[in-house]
Amino acid sequence: MPLRLALYQPDIPQNTGTMLRLCACLGVDAAIIEPANFPVSDRAFRRAGMDYLDRVEIQRHASFAAFERWRSGAGHRLVLLTTRAAIPHVAFTFQPDDVLLVGRESAGVPDAVHEAADARILVPMRPALRSLNVAMAAAMVVGEALRQTGGFAALASSG
Repeated sequence: MPLRLALYQPDIPQNTGTMLRLCACLGVDAAIIEPANFPVSDRAFRRAGMDYLDRVEIQRHASFAAFERWRSGAGHRLVLLTTRAAIPHVAFTFQPDDVLLVGRESAGVPDAVHEAADARILVPMRPALRSLNVAMAAAMVVGEALRQTGGFAALASSG
């Protein structure tokens, strides 16, 4: 199974579309953990995702509990991107079937989700600033995970 990017209750359809486009272009599966702050439909994020949405495997989960049942049953490690972490993403060792989880743009993830993660990582930033745009952070971490696990080489050889 390829790397997967999971979006926890996304707030902004344009960011969701951008992350789904990222997944399509880089061969990463996606998961959306509902409820979202907008209708979870192709139309809601078609502008940012453009015509790439047909090229990404998207799994929808009705709740975090449903997502956790799927994840634990499949045996995938959950890696949370959070400003509350101590481990920089470039110092973390990724595995090819990790599930990378990003939180809501407005609030991140609740403590219970934070605690459920097998690992917590952050993108290092200047101390005076709060956070990156969630889609930007996701792109940086997905890129590092693919670099470490040979995902870019697999893309290059696939044509």
